[in-house]
Amino acid sequence: MFQTLQPPGWAPAKGYSNGISTRGRMVFVAGMIGWNVQCQFETDDFVQQCRQSLRNILQTLACAGAGPQHVVRMTWYVTDKKEYLRRSRELGQAYQEIMGRNYPVMTLVQVSALLEDRAQVEIEATAVVPD
Repeated sequence: MFQTLQPPGWAPAKGYSNGISTRGRMVFVAGMIGWNVQCQFETDDFVQQCRQSLRNILQTLACAGAGPQHVVRMTWYVTDKKEYLRRSRELGQAYQEIMGRNYPVMTLVQVSALLEDRAQVEIEATAVVPD
């Protein structure tokens, strides 16, 4: 479905890909935060909000017949970079449980706040479903 791009001599990326080349129908998922289907937060725990954000992405992708294996790009917006780094191992386990071993191109940005006051993370995704 896609080719991972790894420039010669570069150290391998850990938990993401440096680049991806692909073809197919593109699916764009808006930034998803860690609330449930009723737009209510069930937790203020950072990793649990990340889990819910990823689940929300998968539910949206399913509407287009796509799954985690089709995700080629993610942008993560977090309100606390130190929390992200401190809990990275736990977050990695949660990511693999939900997304599997698919490591798309990723960007992480720390922001001062998100639109919803309780949100600690917002994740947007792009998927490509093969022709």
